[in-house]
Amino acid sequence: MKLFSLFNSIEFGEQIAKELNIPLSMHEEREFEDGEHKIRSMENVRNEEVFVIHSLYSDGMQSVNDKLCRLLFFIGALKDASAKNVTAVVPYLCYARKDRKTKSRDPITTRYIAQLFEAVGTDRIITMDVHNIQAFQNSFRCSTENLEAKKIFADYLAPLISNENVVIVSPDIGGIKRAEQFQQSLQKRMERNIPLAFMEKYRSQGVVSGSILLGEVKDKTAIIVDDLISTGTTIARTATACKKAGAKKIFALATHGIFTGNPDEVFGKEMLQQIIITNTIPPFRLNNTKTKEKVTVLNAATLFAETIKRINEGGSITALLND
Repeated sequence: MKLFSLFNSIEFGEQIAKELNIPLSMHEEREFEDGEHKIRSMENVRNEEVFVIHSLYSDGMQSVNDKLCRLLFFIGALKDASAKNVTAVVPYLCYARKDRKTKSRDPITTRYIAQLFEAVGTDRIITMDVHNIQAFQNSFRCSTENLEAKKIFADYLAPLISNENVVIVSPDIGGIKRAEQFQQSLQKRMERNIPLAFMEKYRSQGVVSGSILLGEVKDKTAIIVDDLISTGTTIARTATACKKAGAKKIFALATHGIFTGNPDEVFGKEMLQQIIITNTIPPFRLNNTKTKEKVTVLNAATLFAETIKRINEGGSITALLND
């Protein structure tokens, strides 16, 4: 087995390598004067099971398009070098939110991303808490694995709220399934039933509306569950509704913390006790903000490492996710 991590995801890659007790394989990334680039393996990959780690989010050095292009070119080069199988390990998958047409002539970028990965010969893709699991699985013809952060969140929260009256809140009806899955994980650890609530939500041209909260949150600890935080308005409006309905404490869970816009303005009110995310995207945009004090980052590398190990050894991913 060969394990590569592109340089802009090297910290996450090193954590996975440490969990697997193997070194990262060597590769070269070269920049050219005109903005083009080249990436190649410095090791023989013929007939090898190869895993390439790269999380596809924009940062101060590379755009999401830069990162996507580099990953695709590297996978193509590995296939040309006769790698047996190449698995793209993508903790955060870009362009996955646009999974259907909501206006005439809209793009369906989830499907286009799948076609790009398949065009360069990707044999399998591993990601975490993709926005729409059905669209993700239906778009790819190669093997797919969607990991879930529910166990990571439940392990962290269960001892923290063991004596509290808890309710799980989905910020919209489309996220109820995700909230239910987390509910089951938390119930298993706390050994008691936990109710669900959800918010009314409508989105048009980037504007979110709807203010009805369905479910009882009064005098309870409300745990808002979502797949990502971008501008934060969805989480903030849900927290506001929970506070108005009498929630005692409010936590927000989101696998991917993107944090665009002005987080201090969005999360400035004293509504949320904690914002809990994973390290699929480092919260670099929160540097020099007060919001950073509320954010707890949990490590997802262990789950990715165990998934890679089971794929390489023929183990069960289903058993891992349902454990």
